[in-house]
Amino acid sequence: MVHGSIGKSSASSSVFSKILLFDIDGTLLLSGGAGSRALNRTFLEFFGVSNGFDGVSVAGMTDELILTVALERAGVVADRETRSRFHRRYCELFAHEIHFPGPRKGLMPGVKKLLGALSRCGDVRCGLVTGNFARPAQIKLEYFGIWDLFHFGAYGDDASVRDELVPIAVERARCKCIVVQRAEDVVVVGDTPLDVRCALVAGARAVAVATGSYDEVELRETHAHIVLTDFRDTATVVALLLS
Repeated sequence: MVHGSIGKSSASSSVFSKILLFDIDGTLLLSGGAGSRALNRTFLEFFGVSNGFDGVSVAGMTDELILTVALERAGVVADRETRSRFHRRYCELFAHEIHFPGPRKGLMPGVKKLLGALSRCGDVRCGLVTGNFARPAQIKLEYFGIWDLFHFGAYGDDASVRDELVPIAVERARCKCIVVQRAEDVVVVGDTPLDVRCALVAGARAVAVATGSYDEVELRETHAHIVLTDFRDTATVVALLLS
């Protein structure tokens, strides 16, 4: 696990005005329950427990922590090797489940247009900060045609605690010669209080969007710097993200 400080540049790096780090589920898209179906199928295969993830809170949580909660609730002990095999099998099943319909499945309103606009901003780079394991994250974004719009990321494989992910993403940006001058030039965009908290812990700007399971009133209570209804008004959202 690599942790990097935010905002230090080097002679070989290019300085950008902003790094934008997006959450996935509830922020960019919904996969129609594909993740839940794949997790439950894997849990049943490995531990003989049906619907092992039903009722487990997932908003803003990392996949690793979600698995831990499900195991504890079922009274199951799994060593590191078993977790690793579980992870691999879950990825296989998720790649299958993503192709089936489900509730609210699709990109969130305005996402495709927003990402297109940001991709044309030469001094801005978009990345990911998500609790998803890296492979399912890529499967989701490839399925919806937006994977190539992100240059780096930090995932649930990297840390079980979301608060540790922003510095990891910034370090991965730096490895691609993408750096910013100040911590507040890193912007985290998410739909849960945990997304906001991980931004604030890292000294980054927190942008909350009410497209997931929390409304605008609840998100304002998190002390996010900006709270958005959604991404429909592209010009306004871009201006706020880059302000």
